[in-house]
Amino acid sequence: MFDFDQYLGFLAFLAIFTLGFWLMIFLLTFVIPYWIGGSLIEWFKEMRANKKAKREEELSY
Repeated sequence: MFDFDQYLGFLAFLAIFTLGFWLMIFLLTFVIPYWIGGSLIEWFKEMRANKKAKREEELSY
């Protein structure tokens, strides 16, 4: 059915495909939501700081 080198090639293909599949699952479920969530938190902090600075500027006049 398979020669030994074809068998090794098939195993290498399965290993690379499986590693890629699990890496994609890891990225989609952990890394990308963490990245988006951190960006949103930083954006909210920046908006809050801008509002606070504008409010303090208005009070200083």
